[in-house]
Amino acid sequence: MSWCSNSAGRVPRVFVSIGILCALGVLCGSASCGYSLAGHGSFLPAYVKTIGIPTFTNRTQVFNVETLISEKVRREFIGRGKYAVLPEAVNVDATIIGEVSSISVTPVSFATNQLASRYAITMTARIELHDNHANTTLWENPSLLFREDYEATSGTTNVLDPNAFFGQQANALERVSSDFARSIVSAILEAF
Repeated sequence: MSWCSNSAGRVPRVFVSIGILCALGVLCGSASCGYSLAGHGSFLPAYVKTIGIPTFTNRTQVFNVETLISEKVRREFIGRGKYAVLPEAVNVDATIIGEVSSISVTPVSFATNQLASRYAITMTARIELHDNHANTTLWENPSLLFREDYEATSGTTNVLDPNAFFGQQANALERVSSDFARSIVSAILEAF
């Protein structure tokens, strides 16, 4: 019999090997317990391979926000690497129908000169994922809300009109659209 030494004395190698096998068995068994990392799971039916994402409807006064968000949602789905994404609703397994309902900009903090130094941008959208094969709604949220705070650029005056705000901060709409798209795709794929 072969022996291993440890601080408590000598232990037969066969017991060490059995202990390692048991630990590996527990690890392998728990790997299939149903949990997955956030952002990597999907509740969509297995037959959904292609998703159509036509341009969202824009109910706001912010020019071209629907095009930008639609494109960001397409890129986010493509980035997940599991689905083919098309910009139309025909010849696809599922379709995302979206409508940007509102966008508001509110100052949340002020500098010593009483000019806004930080803004909260709030976007609301109606999103629906439609199963084209079963003719059912897989997921929907009639008032998906997204809120993010952003620093004002230097020299920006207090601007509460979203058109004026996004006109002054060229990158703000880009950042908000990217974050909003990421939250939409995560909500759909993880069924929250």
